[in-house]
Formats: sequence, structure tokens, C-alpha cells
Amino acid sequence: MASKLLFLFSVLAFPACAQVADVTPLFQEERPLSIRLAFSFKEIKKNTNDSIYFPTLLYYKNEQNGWDSLAISIRGRGNFRRKNCYFTPIRIKIKKGDAAHTPFEGNKNLKLVFPCQPAKNYSDLILKEYICYQLYEPATPYTFNTRLLDISLSDQSGKQTKTHQVKGFFIEDDNLIAKRFHGKVVDSLNLHPRNLHDTTSIRHDFFEYMIANTDWSTTFHHNAKLILVAPKKYIPVAYDFDMSGFVNAPYAEVNSTLEITSVRERVFRGFCRNEAVTQFVRTEYIQAKPVLLKVLDRYEADFTTKEFTGMKKYLQEFFDVLESDKLFRENILQKCRTK
Repeated sequence: MASKLLFLFSVLAFPACAQVADVTPLFQEERPLSIRLAFSFKEIKKNTNDSIYFPTLLYYKNEQNGWDSLAISIRGRGNFRRKNCYFTPIRIKIKKGDAAHTPFEGNKNLKLVFPCQPAKNYSDLILKEYICYQLYEPATPYTFNTRLLDISLSDQSGKQTKTHQVKGFFIEDDNLIAKRFHGKVVDSLNLHPRNLHDTTSIRHDFFEYMIANTDWSTTFHHNAKLILVAPKKYIPVAYDFDMSGFVNAPYAEVNSTLEITSVRERVFRGFCRNEAVTQFVRTEYIQAKPVLLKVLDRYEADFTTKEFTGMKKYLQEFFDVLESDKLFRENILQKCRTK
């Protein structure tokens, strides 16, 4: 939520954007929330029925530094991580009455993102993915709120419980972002990406290019939710950035439909739009460069000097393209999709 304070150019472009008051208490705090969870990893991983949830308790650290509990129900989600990762991301359901008068009030559904593996470097990767969400916030008001977590995660699959200390983050439910803008989530719609709101779509496409993410599609609603915020005004909302070059996870797969050999290679996958609008968004991003770099600077202490320097250099390479007429023409204007 801290980068809500950094809505410098978003506020100028969207004077009627949602306010912090429209955000639930869970996502109004910047500091990481400490939680404890215990369940059978094996049971969650093998259950592929989205309608079956398992009851458990979520323990969270309160303002007095003690522990409170909350009754929740959980199920696994994410086909790739279910098959390839030690930890399976989960979806959480909370009854309204149980959430009342807790930090979770107003949240009926949450996504909980875990690292893929228990090793510490995977928690560093989850922090990088969380940073992607923070970098997206200054680019557009249409973003999912997230909350960083310090998690004590216990596996009750075997006779002896095994506990892991990892980082993770909550992602708010789709319906909450739609509610903020008095809209609704569109789950299935045969709509060509060119029919999405132009300026917002270009902001989305530039952001995916910035973090070198190719694991998305606004045609097939893959890692991009569509929100209808006004008649015929459809907005794409990006999520799930672990396959991006910015995160650079060892399990990330190169998009086989593109002529690239590494997830670190940037490819602009947006559809061609009116060039004047594209240039407008280009200017927005260039003006927002100090804001975006400041977002990244907040996490300098969480990485080695070498790692952080590399992250900043990688972000700067995106601005090198935007700040050069030649590179912008070659990498954006001439590479936009026509079909």
C-alpha cells in the first residue's frame, strides 16, 4: 500500500481514481504481517476440485505483538506450481462474521502466494514478485492490493509436522478491485484486446514489457483480469509475475511462441494502437521514472549489493528504450502486434 502515496502521475491522469478509504484494513498497512498456517501439503496438492475447501486456522500477529486466530477454509490453486513446486499457492475463504473486527474485515476471499521451494533464495524470488506489484501501482490505479507476509508454514502430511519459515504475500480478491471502481469482473468474454480501453491497455502492456513478462494474454484472459468500469470500458488488470525476467526464477519457462531464448529478453506483446496515445503513455512512464526507482529503492536492504544493482540496472534498461527515439521505434512501435 505504501506506493499508493506514490501515485504521482496516476492521480494526474485519473483524477477520479479510488481512494485509500476504499481499501480494506488488511491492505492499508505497509509493514509485513506475521502469520502461521498448518495444513496437509499433500491433501492440498492432490485436490484439484475448485469447490472443495479444507477448514483450518490462520494465526496472525496483532498490534500488541500477540497472536490471534481466524477460522478460514483453503484450497490449492495454480496448475504449474501445483505440479512443479514444493509449496502450492492457496485460495482462502473467510466468513463475514469471522472477519468482523479483525484486520481481515471486508475480505471474503484472498489469494496467498508462497515461494516455489523452501530454500531462502526462493523467498528472495517471492519478494521480487511482490515488488512487481508495487512497481505496477504508480503506473495505473487499476491494480491488485497486496500485503507482504512473514509466514510460519507447517506441513501436517506425515506423522511429524515439518515447519518452514518463508516469505509470501496476500492478493486481494478480484471483486474488491471491481468494487473500488464501481465495476464488475468479466470472467468470459469474446473481446479482442484492441477493444479494451486504449490508454489503460498500453499502460498494462508497457508494464509487462518493463518487467519482461510474456506469460499473459488479454485475448484469453491469462494472468490478466478484465474489469468493466463503465459501458464498453474494459480494463485489463495484470497479476502473476513469477515467470517474468525481473523475477528470473529458475523454473520460469520461455514462451515457446516467441523468438527468445531467455525470460530476461524483453518482447513487446501489446497490440498496435493509435501512435499518439502510445507516445502519451511513453511520456507518462518517463516522467514516472523517479517514482518507480524510489519504489525499488525501498527494498535495497533485502538483497545483496550485487543482486540489487542488477535489479536496478535491469529496470534502467527499460527506460533506455523509452528515452531513445530509435530504440523505442525498433522495440515498441515496430514490434506491436497486428494479430
